[in-house]
Amino acid sequence: MEQINTISREALKRKMDAGEDFVLLEVLGEESYRRGHLPGAIRFQDLSLAEEVIPDRDTEVVAYCSNFT
Repeated sequence: MEQINTISREALKRKMDAGEDFVLLEVLGEESYRRGHLPGAIRFQDLSLAEEVIPDRDTEVVAYCSNFT
């Protein structure tokens, strides 16, 4: 199994600002996605579509959901 790491909001912003190559997945519902999401985020709800969204297993993936802390 691959290791799962956490990333702070600040570190994610730095990655985005630097133009680093990664896939950004939003795992919230459709309504939340429509109300607003991070630039470049892909709404992702169905694990069976993982190979279509992330065809290269070496791709770095950052997933986020709502967290008010």
